[in-house]
Amino acid sequence: MSARHPWAGDVRARLYERVRERGYDTLTAFAEARPAVPLHRLADELGEDDVAAVQVFSGLLAEAEQRRQVTRLVRDVLVRELSDDFPDGWPTVMDDGTRMDVAIALGRWSGYTPETHQERVDQASDALLAAPPPPGWRPLGPDDELLRTLLPDEEV
Repeated sequence: MSARHPWAGDVRARLYERVRERGYDTLTAFAEARPAVPLHRLADELGEDDVAAVQVFSGLLAEAEQRRQVTRLVRDVLVRELSDDFPDGWPTVMDDGTRMDVAIALGRWSGYTPETHQERVDQASDALLAAPPPPGWRPLGPDDELLRTLLPDEEV
């Protein structure tokens, strides 16, 4: 059997079929069972050759919009990005190279951010760079206390 392209066929149906095969009713439930796992790894788990990270994010965003929990999803995506780049937590030294690595991770986070939340994410990113969290800080989910301070749950 040849591999399918991630954009071939009914993407949404494929995502939900794979999620149900794994015992979950929603993509959110599937993702929440894997806290701090990067989006690209969630996509690989659902279909290494025919599911893309952006498709997983799109499905999660649609569900978050229905539940009016987009801010929580935005925090969750940051947790997933940070765990991918900094598996041992926030860097202990913030030299130029490390600041660049942090800026790249924050930039990827921003890329996944819906326009409705972009300004708030920009402010949170600026705050993280201006006053970095303690070395080793590693949020394990979207309800991390520092993240909730940076991005409270008020929906925009």
